[in-house]
Amino acid sequence: MDYGTVISRSFEYTKDALVGKWMQWVILAVLSLVQGLTLSLIPLLNGYIVRVLAGKTPAPEIDDWVGLFVDGWKMNIITLVYMIPAILVFLIFGGLGAIGMLASEAAGGDPAAMGAAVLSLIGGFLLAGIVAIVLAFIALFALLRFARTGSLGEAFHFSAIFEHIGRLGWGTWIIAVIVLLIIALVYGFVVGIISSIPILGWIIVLFLNAAFAIFYARYFAQVYEEAPAPA
Repeated sequence: MDYGTVISRSFEYTKDALVGKWMQWVILAVLSLVQGLTLSLIPLLNGYIVRVLAGKTPAPEIDDWVGLFVDGWKMNIITLVYMIPAILVFLIFGGLGAIGMLASEAAGGDPAAMGAAVLSLIGGFLLAGIVAIVLAFIALFALLRFARTGSLGEAFHFSAIFEHIGRLGWGTWIIAVIVLLIIALVYGFVVGIISSIPILGWIIVLFLNAAFAIFYARYFAQVYEEAPAPA
């Protein structure tokens, strides 16, 4: 896969979607703000991202607000379900660590018991993190399959998801995600600098966030299309 071409095409797609269509950009910036303030309880921006992930070209218009809301919540649900194993791992190990710390305090602060409890807590964090990372690679592809089919159930059609990733190549998919993460880190660094500008900085960041959301969605949509999807 030519990752440079994918990045370039994603940038062009984003530019065509926003530059010269200022009202659409303003609306998306507002949706970004609303979604952030409501902690994704009003996920209208996510709903729009689902349309971009679906491979629509040129970039879709902002309409059917009920559809945006529903698709945004479906995206939330898929993400949450895939993260449940990581949450459970953390709760189990974190809970054991917390119980151990309480027991240690009750026993007069036994250093050995306290150390074991702390190690259990740290181990829970690390193990949950590893599980979350592994699941995230699958969840991203699940979101793409959901967006392409329009079916929530297809996000959990594991045999089809694994077959599609296999056709694409696990190495190709992992590298694609890592490349996007590197871009996101650079973007985050730039945004951090811009956000330090009083008032105006945060307004600029809202617009940039909307643009970056379209960029990454189009990026993954192109990666998904590199291999034919199973039925």
